[in-house]
Amino acid sequence: MARDPDTIEREIEKAREALASTLDELSVKANPKRLADSAKTSVLAKLSEPKVKYALIGAGALVGVLLLRKLFR
Repeated sequence: MARDPDTIEREIEKAREALASTLDELSVKANPKRLADSAKTSVLAKLSEPKVKYALIGAGALVGVLLLRKLFR
């Protein structure tokens, strides 16, 4: 059964609009500045957790002690 050309054109236009909307959403989500800000926020949140914060402080202190020990030997 053949379809009406006007119906086909409306469906094509609807598909184009949906595609344009999807592309706009993807361009917003894939914005490098937005991705960098999101990564920075998540890293800062992780570093503010006590388990991570104190482990990093302890590792830094250990490296400092080892460096001082090596320098003064």
